[in-house]
Amino acid sequence: MPGPLSFAVLGPVRAWRGRSEIDLGTRQQRLILALLLARAGGAVSVAELVDLLWASDPPPSAVNVVHRHVGMLRRRFEPGLPTRAAGSVLIRDGAAYRLRIDGESLDLLRFRRLVAEAGGGSGESAVVLYREALALWRGRCAADLRAAGPAHPEFVAVDGERYAAVRAATDAALRAGHVHAVLPAIRLAAEHEPLDEALRARLLLALAADGRRAEALAAYADVERRLADELGIQPGADLRAARDRLPDHDAPAGASRSARDVGAAPGGAEAHFRTDLSQQPGAEPPAQLPADHPYFAGRRGVVAAAEELLAGDRKPTVLAIDGMPGVGKTTLAVHLAHRLAGRYPDGQLHADLRGFDPGGTPMPPAEALRGFLWSLGVAPAAIPAEPHAQAGLYRSLLAERRMLILLDNCRDWDQVRHLLPGAGGSLVIATSRRRVTGPGGAQPLHLDPLTDAEARELLTRWLGDAAAADSAAVDGIVARCGGLPLALALVATRTLGRPGLSLPAVAAELAGADGRLAGFGDAHADLERVFSWSYRALTPEAARLFRLLPLHPTGALSTEAAAALGGLSPRAARGLLAELGAQLLVQPGDGRWRMHGLLRAYAVALGEEHDDPAERAAAVERVHGRHRLGA
Repeated sequence: MPGPLSFAVLGPVRAWRGRSEIDLGTRQQRLILALLLARAGGAVSVAELVDLLWASDPPPSAVNVVHRHVGMLRRRFEPGLPTRAAGSVLIRDGAAYRLRIDGESLDLLRFRRLVAEAGGGSGESAVVLYREALALWRGRCAADLRAAGPAHPEFVAVDGERYAAVRAATDAALRAGHVHAVLPAIRLAAEHEPLDEALRARLLLALAADGRRAEALAAYADVERRLADELGIQPGADLRAARDRLPDHDAPAGASRSARDVGAAPGGAEAHFRTDLSQQPGAEPPAQLPADHPYFAGRRGVVAAAEELLAGDRKPTVLAIDGMPGVGKTTLAVHLAHRLAGRYPDGQLHADLRGFDPGGTPMPPAEALRGFLWSLGVAPAAIPAEPHAQAGLYRSLLAERRMLILLDNCRDWDQVRHLLPGAGGSLVIATSRRRVTGPGGAQPLHLDPLTDAEARELLTRWLGDAAAADSAAVDGIVARCGGLPLALALVATRTLGRPGLSLPAVAAELAGADGRLAGFGDAHADLERVFSWSYRALTPEAARLFRLLPLHPTGALSTEAAAALGGLSPRAARGLLAELGAQLLVQPGDGRWRMHGLLRAYAVALGEEHDDPAERAAAVERVHGRHRLGA
């Protein structure tokens, strides 16, 4: 018998039947469900749903479309329900709809119950209830459906309940002397709402209570700058008062501080604070994984291979995912991490190491280590100054734990090796545009572009009915995107963002661009930016050869052909091709080098912009002058 339904809206919108997650369909269907969940069983009118799906200029068929989406959601919740049946979960209420849910089937209702219970309690018991309530949040309300513009007022109101609970939880923790229990929540809330002075004031007091005066001063300087830059105002009285209460120096490791040392906590209560994080009873393990992608598709072979490796007798300690820009390394790594997280009960750590970022400044391993040590409960004063000592402490802390560590956007093996656990049962998942494997049980997982079938599946998940209704346009888009998930996602978001832009029109634009990135419209800038992060990491010689490679008349070329194009010796060409092949070229089993079609278009544009036409003509002439290189 199928299990009961349950729903989540405090983060990405999700639904389950028993332990099986339900596919919620298209973005429009998920938006309808999100508003129904945010209303928590209250009625949502059809007019509100029309406004939600089409902020302006709804089509004449808008009401019928809403009814059709509601019908499809009903059948997802109650499989086998006849097409026009009302069902017992998503029900009609006059000219509105509502969900029939109870207090335990929706995370928002459980959150409200726990907050109400905490507000009626005191001391440590209230802090425990607040922490349990705040642990239900996995991101902003309906996080997977919020575009760049203003969020729906209903979602913003639910977010407001979270921030109110964080403020109340911090006050309770300060009074009870258990600030560590809520410090991660107040940090995250202040990050989401950087101009909320009430949150920032409590963050300062919480940091001071935890013996982190220097960090509290830095937090004050940050909000002072933001308020001046974005609003043209100075910090208010409460925020300034919190700053003035900071002690004169950081507390030493293991020291205790009282409320008198940092000033009265909000509400005028005095409290006794502990700063040794590792001694706090019942501390929650870190849970730092980003949200799983709501439209993840394909990659079944790679996921199965990873799980098979981890089920074997000689389990790898590192799964190192590599592949070209935009191929979906981070998306796969996060998805895989969520699948595996249950095997690692001591929590998850995550760091973006900025190996290939527009700033060009990879994160030093020591910076990542300090962040991990903080997350593992080490007070700042107890963190060693030397990186090798930090790494030793990190490995010691992980030796008796089973944790999952996600290292995204790695530059090279040297950046990764300091962040690996030693003994113990932890797992590292690392992503890079280069192969970063080294000694010590690292297992490479190379990621190729999606197959045509996987690409169609991804587009259908994004676009729903529109993709299912026009397979010819979808096939054309898939062919032009070459299986690159980034390109497919840009096409999907562009189509969703412009309701008047049909799929056949998008496919025609791509076909008419003759292989150039301009066929992606405004989204071509996003492709160029992501590709540029790898291009800027090349040596000048490799960058020059990259710009010349599209001049070869075939889609695959030998080392000798590359040498002819660049006017290089075969030895020099071999070295430059190896540098390019780390992230921008593919060398299949036949030994010839190939370039993805979208990277080829990017290289063509770069060559036309930066290279002398005479030099490019000479490169073509060198290839034609050596007939054996064209074979």
